[in-house]
Amino acid sequence: MPSYTLTNHDVSLVLAMKNRGDDSDDIAAWFAVNQGRVASTELAEKYPQVTAAAQSDLAKIPKGPPGKKGKILRAYVEKAVAALDSGDPATALKELQAGLDRYSKHEN
Repeated sequence: MPSYTLTNHDVSLVLAMKNRGDDSDDIAAWFAVNQGRVASTELAEKYPQVTAAAQSDLAKIPKGPPGKKGKILRAYVEKAVAALDSGDPATALKELQAGLDRYSKHEN
């Protein structure tokens, strides 16, 4: 299985997420890497020139476990698809927006 290589931009986001207080396992899951890849010591050795992104850059990266968030979002999407299948695009749009809002909520 090929592994994902963190880019300098990814590392700056990882550092910002750490500064925000995100759990290392949540950060690793977000980038689909082993938790060791987001360890401070490894980042400092491999990317000494990279600094943390601004907290405003994390606006689209919600705090919390992405697996749990994905499952919840899937439920909203399923409701939206059912609404579209029944010819109710307004309800579908409402479900999609609610799912996006719920996904973007910070969780511990």
